Amino acid sequence: MASMSSPNPEALAAEVAAQSALVNDLRKQQADAATVEEAKKKLGDLKRTLALAQNAANGGGKGEKKKERMLLKTPKGTRDYGPGEMFCREHVERIVKDVFTTFGGSQLDTPVFERKEVLTGKYGEDQKLIFDLMDQGGEQLALRYDHTVPLARYLAMSGGITNQAKLWQVGKVYRRDNPVMSKGRMREFSQADFDIAGSFDPMIPDAEIISLVCTILTRLDVGEFTIKMNHRKILDGIFEVCGVPSEKIRTISSAVDKLDKMSWADVKKEMTDEKGLDAAVADKIGEYVKHKGGRELLDVLKADAALMANPNAKAGIEDMSLLFTYLEAYKVLDKISFDMSLARGLDYYTGIIYEAIVEASAPPGFKAANAFASSSTTPSVANDTPPPAQAPAKKPKKKAAGAEEEEEIDESQVGVGSIAAGGRYDNLVGMFTAAAAGEGKKAAGLPCAGISIGLDRIFALVWPKWAEKGMRSKETMAFVMAAGDGLLAERVGLVRELREAGIKTDFLFKAKPKLPAQFAAGEKDEVPFAIILGGDELKEGLVTVKEQRWQFVDGKKVKVESNDKGTKVKRAELIQWIKDTPTFKEWSSGKLIA
Repeated sequence: MASMSSPNPEALAAEVAAQSALVNDLRKQQADAATVEEAKKKLGDLKRTLALAQNAANGGGKGEKKKERMLLKTPKGTRDYGPGEMFCREHVERIVKDVFTTFGGSQLDTPVFERKEVLTGKYGEDQKLIFDLMDQGGEQLALRYDHTVPLARYLAMSGGITNQAKLWQVGKVYRRDNPVMSKGRMREFSQADFDIAGSFDPMIPDAEIISLVCTILTRLDVGEFTIKMNHRKILDGIFEVCGVPSEKIRTISSAVDKLDKMSWADVKKEMTDEKGLDAAVADKIGEYVKHKGGRELLDVLKADAALMANPNAKAGIEDMSLLFTYLEAYKVLDKISFDMSLARGLDYYTGIIYEAIVEASAPPGFKAANAFASSSTTPSVANDTPPPAQAPAKKPKKKAAGAEEEEEIDESQVGVGSIAAGGRYDNLVGMFTAAAAGEGKKAAGLPCAGISIGLDRIFALVWPKWAEKGMRSKETMAFVMAAGDGLLAERVGLVRELREAGIKTDFLFKAKPKLPAQFAAGEKDEVPFAIILGGDELKEGLVTVKEQRWQFVDGKKVKVESNDKGTKVKRAELIQWIKDTPTFKEWSSGKLIA
């Protein structure tokens, strides 16, 4: 009896790729849900068959079980950063932290994981993105989703309900989302938060935070950016005036927040078909949330008698009017867009909300989503038509055998999203103090406002420019070498002196290295000062300094070749000589190529 032949792994891999492309096409064509689900089921079956076929081809079912090869990869939604990338990231962090301290902030650090009950019930529909941890010694834990909730827990624990403070924190946060790695949208990512806690006069802390984020984004050179602003009370007032049931306000707010990446037609469909809102109510909402502009939009809202009769809307409009006055004093009005579609999906916001966007924030081709600050006096209305046809999907990547089934995402059709976001959350600290006090007991709250800056998304914007400008990949400024005999003790002595003087210095760990090998080591690290020691020069109290430069040739960074033999510098004057050079004075800019 003839044995059945095993499926061909290569043919199966081709089928998986074709089926993946089909699933993506069906999504883009907005095919009915049943067709998409059937195609996804077939894709899952094909992947499992491929995994079995590859295992069989590797001898997985014959005789003694072979030890499986380790799959060397980072977990989904995470990545490594090499030395050059980390140098750029550290540059970004230094600027952010410098502005935080310039604005009077004090640093805070909280655990990377929290008791699960601390995190739940704070994030609305995004609560499903929280990373749960297995039971640890009787505690149900979860990785932190952001820095805001841990900060509120810290303030409640500290009992500082009457305190006034500016606090900042930089660290990793975690979300179980579908990642888009090239756009800095990940499952593990870094956020930098700045928060102001305490009772102050209205809208002054809010204006201070908007000024802070404008300062940071200007210094980081992310390109043209806009701060979109709205007010939760205005939104709630609009929903109430339009007839949204109170129990649906938060979920409808979450749908409105998608207008930065979806057409109004699609958002309305989500409101009515998925969330059960009456179509006539959705149309009323649409007349409000399509508006965006500047201070002049307040006049439009104030002229709306029904809206001004709503206490929530009236209070929000008064806040925004005051805020615009302060933002004018901070001289940042040219960066502001009052955008009625901005909703922010998190449950804890109570007042002003804002987010920073750049042109790359929106999906490619969806220009209606870009609310760039306008100087016109007429509020603009968002496009009511679906976005233009998208470019063809890229061929899906082959996945390793046994890889988990997941949504296929075409990264070329995804935007970076907002690069900073935040708002006022006056009740979050009080929520914790009340929960700790026990049912039925009163507990004081603490007004707060803050901003979260997405460092990975900013890196995704800054890194290509960093490479194009020929920025450095390391801090090392001087490389000490020896000509002729190794002069190891002399090299080490000079390296020590330079380091003590604040000049970052290195040398080759060889007793008697050849000069070309030392130059190669220094050039690899792009070190601008090659300091060469020679026996005769040392006797005369001299060293030779050769300043090295780099340039772009055909898009590549290469060292400028020179016949210059270097400059003789007195050994005792070397440190001051280096510090007097333009290279040293401009070192903090990160530039390598002038």
